[in-house]
Amino acid sequence: MKALYALCLVLVAPVLASKADFQAGVARISITPPMPFWLTGYAARTNAAASVRTELWAKALALEDSRGGRAVLVTSDVIGLPREISDAVAERARKRHGLKRSQVLLNSSHTHAGPVIWPNLRVLFDFDEAEQARVVDYTRRLCDNLTAVIDAALDDLAPAHIASGHGAAHFAINRRQPTSNGVRIGQNRSGPVDHDVPVLSITGDGGALRAVVFGYACHNTTLGGNFYHVDGDYAGCAQRELEKAHPGATALFLMLCGGDQNPNPRGTYEHVEQYGRSLADAVERVLSCGLKPVRPPVRSAWRQTQLDFAPHTRATFEEEAKSADRFRQRRARLMLDTYDGKRPIRKLTYPVQAIRLGNDWTLLGLGGEVVVDYAQRAKTEYPKDNLTVAGYCNDVSCYIVSDRVLSEGGYEPVDSMIYYAQPGPLAPMSEERVFAAIRRVMRKAGAR
Repeated sequence: MKALYALCLVLVAPVLASKADFQAGVARISITPPMPFWLTGYAARTNAAASVRTELWAKALALEDSRGGRAVLVTSDVIGLPREISDAVAERARKRHGLKRSQVLLNSSHTHAGPVIWPNLRVLFDFDEAEQARVVDYTRRLCDNLTAVIDAALDDLAPAHIASGHGAAHFAINRRQPTSNGVRIGQNRSGPVDHDVPVLSITGDGGALRAVVFGYACHNTTLGGNFYHVDGDYAGCAQRELEKAHPGATALFLMLCGGDQNPNPRGTYEHVEQYGRSLADAVERVLSCGLKPVRPPVRSAWRQTQLDFAPHTRATFEEEAKSADRFRQRRARLMLDTYDGKRPIRKLTYPVQAIRLGNDWTLLGLGGEVVVDYAQRAKTEYPKDNLTVAGYCNDVSCYIVSDRVLSEGGYEPVDSMIYYAQPGPLAPMSEERVFAAIRRVMRKAGAR
């Protein structure tokens, strides 16, 4: 594979010999929690993790064109960043570097072997005062680390060439399995999937690979709730494999619209390594002559829209509080508190963002655990825009389901909302509101 990559560099040498169109900076910082520490993502866990299998990282790629267009992409090996963190980091970037909100995109890998990020998925936990303090302290330090990695990437700016391409990996499967008792988490071999592996390469003037951004639409749930070690799952493995193959380069993983996608099969660390290598191999094939040049300018757009929750009343949660399920009890208490404060949750503030490089590559960043229907529809609506559609961006507040998935019911639209401390499923037509916002940001970013 290295020989093919070298051949590719020879073939594109005339392009690399031209003046660099961009300035790019890359940085990383460890975000591995101190041990012992509670992991998140599974309700079945009963104690904290005692050891670290692999380090967790936050990484940043800063881009700038000759006209002053800028963007910073931040990836992190965590379950998801809540709005409280993303907004604070973006505000610091504005004050320190003059970056607009549209110019900072934060994406999370959604590993289920990573630390609790407060208040994300807080219904899963009933911490004592000391443990609560440790979790809050880690979250505060995470905010500081994300700020620091942006600072470092901007300090690292140097001439760069950018190129993009697409590969494929095939270990994801739609997990929404229809049964006689409704949809459950399982295997749906006829359900929609997105096996695309988008790749963005960043090389220096001499042709050396400085960074590679790649993505995939699949939950990082290869490891189950019986795994009690810190780990980045398949996404972490893929990043390590690429960095091993390209010393000095930084690999950044984007979680795409994998809200209803699982690795298949799963459950062992051998599966983690298998899928990580498979994904890294897909990226290597693209790096080896599957790339097309990307040109300036750097443009971006940001919009927040409002999604309605299905109607609910105080009586809804008074009844739920009687449940024998401790998670329903916790959710009910939180919702009754909102009624007591005369501020019941009726709407979800939802972020949509686009970062566009010339007419050659566009990253559409959507908040929440987005199901694959959104990526398929967006790519259909924008077939000329070399679109990468990432979920898990900026605010992972709950699952964001399509109208189809909402009508089918099941874990993603209904049950998951308990753990996310949301009052219930989204209302019908949420998909159309999201796409109205998508069209706004795509148009503002210069989509064709």
